[in-house]
Amino acid sequence: MIKKRNIPYHLDDPQTTILHRNIILSTPFLKRVYLKWYKYFEEIYRQNPNGNHLELGSGGGFLKEILPNIITSDILNLPYIDKQIDAQHLPFENNFLDSIFMLNVFHHIPNPSLFLQEAERVLKPSGKIIMIEPANTLFSRLIYKKFHHEPFDENAGLQIQAGKPLSHSNQALPYIYFIREKKYFSEKFPNLNIVSIEYHTTLLYLLSGGVSYHPFVPDFSYPFFQFIEVLLQPVQKLTALFHTILIQKK
Repeated sequence: MIKKRNIPYHLDDPQTTILHRNIILSTPFLKRVYLKWYKYFEEIYRQNPNGNHLELGSGGGFLKEILPNIITSDILNLPYIDKQIDAQHLPFENNFLDSIFMLNVFHHIPNPSLFLQEAERVLKPSGKIIMIEPANTLFSRLIYKKFHHEPFDENAGLQIQAGKPLSHSNQALPYIYFIREKKYFSEKFPNLNIVSIEYHTTLLYLLSGGVSYHPFVPDFSYPFFQFIEVLLQPVQKLTALFHTILIQKK
């Protein structure tokens, strides 16, 4: 039985993000999905644990519990973050950051080119952006277009409407920038190089219910579905809901 969560606030209300955080932390299946994703960030962090690391759009996440020395931030004024930051205007000096971590953030930035320009400026040489974002696959298009509240338009332009940080989005923006318009990206940001794009997570997040629904399966079934994800790895470019994009400054 599909059971939707009761979220009494508007999506752009900071109270919604705080509630999302509580849901993530109190839902074992969903929390394990986040822990799996955070391992991508931790691998980059461990390469230089004494460096300057920024998480953009910390939102309802809990990355600082895993990596205590990172700078957490969000465009919303949240009580548990270090800085309130607009990704299009990063308040750091040139060549300051070793890495920028982003989980479901890029597709909410009104003008991602401004963010990439800023990232190019504030990252040290060999500094990295690592983002986990919705993927454009045969299965993900079905899910995102039919069953998700956020738009997914792979034919759209390079910007989205500004003004509402969460409800204004296009989940296909990562595909647009780093796959469809890869030539534009390379010419516009010559000091940024797309190192890798890894497709993953076909079932786990979906079955967790995310922050909008209660889990569709019991918590103890997580290892079983994690094994299914491993079996699906050869076809993830057709089935994955997410991909991890690694970008490095030259």
